[in-house]
Amino acid sequence: MATGDILEILSPGALTSVQDLGRFGHGRYGVAPSGAVDTFSLRIANLLVGNREDQACLEAMLLGPRIRALTDIVVAVTGGNLLPQRNKQPLEMWQAHLIEKDDVLTFKAPISGLRVYIAVAGGIGVPSIMGSRSSNLPSGFGGFQGRPLKKDDILIWEASPGSLRAADRTFNSNWIPQYPTKWSIRTIWGPQDDHFSENNRNNFLNASYKMSPESDRTGIRLQGPLIQRKSDIEESIISEGVIAGSIQIPGDGKPIIILGETVTGGYRKIATVISADLPLLGQTKPGDEIQFIAVSLVEAHQILREIEGLIAKFRRTRSNR
Repeated sequence: MATGDILEILSPGALTSVQDLGRFGHGRYGVAPSGAVDTFSLRIANLLVGNREDQACLEAMLLGPRIRALTDIVVAVTGGNLLPQRNKQPLEMWQAHLIEKDDVLTFKAPISGLRVYIAVAGGIGVPSIMGSRSSNLPSGFGGFQGRPLKKDDILIWEASPGSLRAADRTFNSNWIPQYPTKWSIRTIWGPQDDHFSENNRNNFLNASYKMSPESDRTGIRLQGPLIQRKSDIEESIISEGVIAGSIQIPGDGKPIIILGETVTGGYRKIATVISADLPLLGQTKPGDEIQFIAVSLVEAHQILREIEGLIAKFRRTRSNR
């Protein structure tokens, strides 16, 4: 049963790709991490179906795919609510389900959030490149042949899922993130916040930005008040390594939140989104409003510990069943 055919893509939707938690440690070669934009949803989807947290899933956005099961499988759908359906009947999110051979999984309409994650017990079987099965779409490698999925693609298991008992697992509804249209995203200052005046830093926090339609997996472009560097310094800095969550201020003064498909940048970073809020960026959609909140490094660590505590609690609950 391992490595057998499990899913047939009937329609790929807006953009569907194979992603895991990303490939790290290769930035010096110009290789971006890639991976799921909303890592929280991917991790929980995997845990629901009995996988490791880092196994490959499908990431889809806005208009989800149509997928036919080629065998009996256990599936969980997490992330944004795109109204998943099995054979045109509603499918509960954040819960593991037994999907029978020839059942068709579809998505009716986007209700909240932007991206959905589809985990299959046993994981999606694609080659591991540099320690990850994630699709690096800009460079065309990883995932399924280095590209988004398309009609008639056939996916296989990474490994035998074993028992189908995971089909009754449910994630605590109190722990499911909310995906509004007005977001409060927490940041810490820097690393070049001193290149901006106090007035511009205040403007950055007080402004309400909108996510631009020009955004993609590389970065979220924001529309709103311009942030200007100090007048006595040059427009750009020497290119340096960047991480997901870095908020760049290019020459036009329009902030860009860097995501996981970039490894270097030559613009100043006024602030950095805290690790606990990075998954939320995967659910912001064009037209959503974003306001930034500055927190201390100590607060950022505490918030992350709380999130990881919830995941650890669910992991223990799952393993005790």
